[in-house]
Amino acid sequence: MNNNLIFPFTAIVGQEMMLRSLILNAVDPRIGGVLIRGERGTAKSTAARALAALLPEIEVVKGCRFACDPAHPSRFCTECLERLEAGEDPLPTETRKTPFINLPVSATEDRVVGTLDIERAIQLGERHFEPGVLAAANRGMLYIDEVNLLDDHVVDILLDSAAMGVNVVEREGISFSHPARFILVGTMNPEEGDLRPQLLDRFAFSVDIHGILDKAKRVEIMRRNIAFEADPAAFQAKWAPKEQELSNKIKAAQYLLDEVSYTQRDLTLIAELTSSMEVDGHRSDMVILKGARAQAAFDGRRRISPVDIGLAAELALPHRVKAGPFRKSGVGIETLNEKIDGLKALSTVTEYPEEDGDDGATPDDSDKKKATL
Repeated sequence: MNNNLIFPFTAIVGQEMMLRSLILNAVDPRIGGVLIRGERGTAKSTAARALAALLPEIEVVKGCRFACDPAHPSRFCTECLERLEAGEDPLPTETRKTPFINLPVSATEDRVVGTLDIERAIQLGERHFEPGVLAAANRGMLYIDEVNLLDDHVVDILLDSAAMGVNVVEREGISFSHPARFILVGTMNPEEGDLRPQLLDRFAFSVDIHGILDKAKRVEIMRRNIAFEADPAAFQAKWAPKEQELSNKIKAAQYLLDEVSYTQRDLTLIAELTSSMEVDGHRSDMVILKGARAQAAFDGRRRISPVDIGLAAELALPHRVKAGPFRKSGVGIETLNEKIDGLKALSTVTEYPEEDGDDGATPDDSDKKKATL
């Protein structure tokens, strides 16, 4: 990816929900990705590429084809584990740019997961694995334009890997595994068809975006694009301080994330919201909790608040409500928006009491535990 041709993330006008959904997934890729739906020319692909360009560099095991994280040996690929067993301990490290992988809609399963050379294994007794897209995207961003045109089976594989964080390939009794933790970003134009409801639900966040109608903002969009096209280097230099500031903030949030705690009352607020909206399954509850923790970390806090829950629910529930019992009515979305506004109006974390029980009792330590998701 040529960074000289990438429009700065912080220079994008409007589309705040889309930008926030991308940032939260950058803070915690375990959230499960985002689907961005909107007509052409609404900065969908621009935002995805721009975010990947400003993400902090990553430390990896030197020579590893899968960019294994040296800080987490439990997530090492098969090759790195074999190097450890051979006595190469500690493994040398190096830094790399965060990868940005663009998946074509014509991609096959083998292209995505990688392939094992069975003939070589049988004849020579050697295990040889040819990495696929999941390997290249590990610890980076996997971008799929027109995801609704991708084969459903391939989408299933991608979403499974995004949720589990690992890719396991097994053929004829031979297996190979490697980490596959990435920020999954899918974009699509609803006019060209939609995803099946089962696949739509698998995306953690979903954002519907539209062209900006505000006259002043449309003028600013033109001005910035003209300036970028005239001199990309000068334009990027102008926005470099803000880009670096955001990059540093994301990196700090990534380090803080595991320290962000929640209480029993937080879990109850989430459950009350999803159950009142009759959302099927429990994926949405987990997504809201992870999103709220990422939001708190991005804001530099070690505890989530009702506002964080509301902001996460804004991204996690609309596509699930539309696919549920309110499919033929606008009442569902209106009710959801009212409930989310109610959460945002609650006390901030600094005013949020520790005593979360309805009976006034102080919760036990398990209620105040740090998240271990």
